[in-house]
Amino acid sequence: MNLNKNLVKLSGDASFRKFYRIKNKRSILVFSEKEKKNNLLIYDAVNRLLLKNKINAPKLIKQNYKKNSIEIEDLGDQSVFDRLIKNKNNKINLYFKVISILSKLQKIKKKKIITFKKNSYLIPKYTNKMLYKESKLFLDWYVPNIIKKNNRKIINKKIIKIIKKLISNLKNKKKVFVHRDFHVSNMMYFKNMIFLIDSQDAVYGNNAYDLASLIDDVRIKTTNREKEKIFLKYTKMNTSINLDDFRNDFEILSVLRNLKIIGIFTRLSVRDKKNKYLKLIPYAWKLIEQRLKKNPNFYDLKEVLRKYFSNRVRKKYEN
Repeated sequence: MNLNKNLVKLSGDASFRKFYRIKNKRSILVFSEKEKKNNLLIYDAVNRLLLKNKINAPKLIKQNYKKNSIEIEDLGDQSVFDRLIKNKNNKINLYFKVISILSKLQKIKKKKIITFKKNSYLIPKYTNKMLYKESKLFLDWYVPNIIKKNNRKIINKKIIKIIKKLISNLKNKKKVFVHRDFHVSNMMYFKNMIFLIDSQDAVYGNNAYDLASLIDDVRIKTTNREKEKIFLKYTKMNTSINLDDFRNDFEILSVLRNLKIIGIFTRLSVRDKKNKYLKLIPYAWKLIEQRLKKNPNFYDLKEVLRKYFSNRVRKKYEN
């Protein structure tokens, strides 16, 4: 792609997209040659669905799909993550606003969306098979990068069995809209409102998944007290849920998600040469450790991780 003088490159995310601010307009050019259907077409389709349900998301200005780009609304440079870091005294109130958005998100019923190419896109179900495949990224990428070859086979066999058992222990069968990457770095704070971004991987799945993404977010540290306050705020806004079943699913999905994240961050380094995410792996381990402490669901996993992944291994990449 040839850059002209009106385009300013912005820092990217973990996807194959590239972002450019158009200086003489209030818009962002999103460019993606690789996986462009997901990164451009589906991304805009899900944004349309959010906007129809009165949830803030970037609006499409125009598309040039043949040339691998779309132009979207510019939401500025301040994410909710940035706002939380700068306004620590207002931290919980801001999280409570996010919880309101999550509750609204989970009320979305429509699954089929018409894209800008005039075809329909059906938001997929978050199946157990998908959950398993994602959790296994820990074994596919992290384990080969950190564990000696002679131990890998036995570790893989044990953890695969545990992952399948944990997934089978999920209680809630009702499916809701799941953003799937619902954390404060994927929310922009613009004109005193919160906008959701990076929504292309949305699915219909367990209602505890996005809350686990938000509360046990590897990118920002929150105290256990803050985590519990946010959790209880959600449950008070959603009184129809069975609290014991919901907490069970929340803790299982948090652990599986953070195993996945450790795998993804390793893959970004090994495959894509994006090393900046490695420094987040030690905190992902801490989040897993916190959830393993009291829940009997995790006894087997706790023992396997304790045996094969020492504190020294877990703290690798720590600053």
